Amino acid sequence: GVRAGKKVPPQNEGLHPRTGAGGGLGGFLPALQRKKQIIIDSIFSFVSVLPLVFGFLMKTFLPKIDVDQRQWHVVDAEGVVLGQLATKVADVLRGKNKPTFTPHLDAGDFVVVINAEKVKLTGKKEDQKTYMSYSGYFGGERYRSVPELRQSHPDRLILHAVKGMLPKNRLGRKLLTKLKVYRGTEHPHSAQQPQELSVGA
Repeated sequence: GVRAGKKVPPQNEGLHPRTGAGGGLGGFLPALQRKKQIIIDSIFSFVSVLPLVFGFLMKTFLPKIDVDQRQWHVVDAEGVVLGQLATKVADVLRGKNKPTFTPHLDAGDFVVVINAEKVKLTGKKEDQKTYMSYSGYFGGERYRSVPELRQSHPDRLILHAVKGMLPKNRLGRKLLTKLKVYRGTEHPHSAQQPQELSVGA
């Protein structure tokens, strides 16, 4: 029974008028947990949709490279500035002249350079520029001037310049193998029917 003189509170006193949660922390914590769970579910739903959205917007194009369809080009280095020649050759080796250029793939062509000994250097490079080689032994450094290198190994003038414009990794070393440099006008690649490649003045 109910003791006389004690007021009995109504059944719904202390409850939230909208959610019906109980008064005090006992009713507040369950409601907070439900809201937290709703927020977490919304975040996971949003994150799960992101790959579908960006999958169509951020596709990386990977061309199918046919090694049998690589073209051959021939460049006459007589009277051509070394830097301009190396820039053009490096672009062709990498395939930057094609719409299917991909930085991490070998999509370029072969390049044959003739008359390497007649390449031109601007300014005072002909007299002041030197090339260093190292044998691997103590005191094995050797410095050669441009006239010395032009007389003994003119192909190294062009190979050195082009190598500096290629990626410094395995791909760059692979690209450099497609460059063929020769002294004079004769070369052993006539069977490949190389097309003449002009270098802008």
